[in-house]
Amino acid sequence: MTSAARPPPSAPRPLADKARRVLALIRKEGRQVLRDPSSFAIGVVLPLTLILLFGYAMSLDVKHVPIALVMETPSTDASEIAASFQLSPYFETRQTTSMAQAQELMLSGKVEGIVQVQSDFASRAADGDASVQIIVDGIDGNTARIVEAYAEAAVAQAGVRADAESPVTSSGGQAVMDEQLWFNSADDSRYFLVPGLIVLIITLIGAFMTSMVVAREWERGTFEALFVTPVRTDEILVSKIVPYFLLGMGGLLLCMASARFLFEVPFRGSFLILIGVSMLYLLVSIATGLLISSTLKSQFLASQVTLVATFMPALMLSGFIYDLRSVPLAIRLVSYLVPARYYVSLLQTMFLAGDVWSIILPNAAILAVVAAAMLALTSRATRKSLG
Repeated sequence: MTSAARPPPSAPRPLADKARRVLALIRKEGRQVLRDPSSFAIGVVLPLTLILLFGYAMSLDVKHVPIALVMETPSTDASEIAASFQLSPYFETRQTTSMAQAQELMLSGKVEGIVQVQSDFASRAADGDASVQIIVDGIDGNTARIVEAYAEAAVAQAGVRADAESPVTSSGGQAVMDEQLWFNSADDSRYFLVPGLIVLIITLIGAFMTSMVVAREWERGTFEALFVTPVRTDEILVSKIVPYFLLGMGGLLLCMASARFLFEVPFRGSFLILIGVSMLYLLVSIATGLLISSTLKSQFLASQVTLVATFMPALMLSGFIYDLRSVPLAIRLVSYLVPARYYVSLLQTMFLAGDVWSIILPNAAILAVVAAAMLALTSRATRKSLG
């Protein structure tokens, strides 16, 4: 009696085996993320804290500036100027009758500026030769320039109202300026700052969290357990990237909801395009963190290097706070090496101006190239570590 013939062995399924290994590693990494309280803190609590703190506390607008208004001789024209300052949201006026009182307030730090309407202002206004003296505390040069511009605008507004009430009938009448603000009609600095905050938050979630992932594995000795398994370098990298990529996208959606509904920042671009370019930048941040973590193999050292190499450049060299055209040439050239610069440009354009393809395409292409390069470097560094 012959035994039944055995069925031939099934053909190897390398793709199925690869997918099974990657899914197992992703589940393992996902559980580790969920069990680590710091992951929740950095991925959820930190974005909310930063966007609330920076969004409400940080502003480039100068408002409620205390100034001394010196009215030596009351008149109709002088009252128009006083009303412009008193009704302005940028000033809090303290009216005095002498320059000596105003100077004393300035020296004691109770006011930051002096507006003097001289005693002969009315007669000079009738002759078309009136002037208003504006003195500003210049310790903070940037604030001083802003306050001076606001004061000049208030004086000009008083002149416009006076001309409207008593129009000049001669051919030499004054021209009235028709001012418009494109893309930020509310003239609110939060419209400029909040998109930049999203860049900082995505940088923290992507780079800072992943900077400790591989280093933690080395310090705990769990990488040695992977050496005896058939997993490959690319599978390990995918398993490290996917959980933090999903966490980063969740942080992005949280930030966008806060920007749109909490701070009422307008969004004029395509949501799908924004998601696409954000994915590119998130890959850059994650790959940078993994590269640092794979190279240094120390959680503390990797976190410090990541802070200096990613967060600080994103804060100072991305155009988040100030226009990079105003910095020295050498610093401006260095800023072109900072990926956050291109993401800041993309976010600010898409939030305030819309889908401007002349800005979107080159900046997105640069982010794609940087992401591919950083992933390749990370794969090489991890292969050396495993080899």
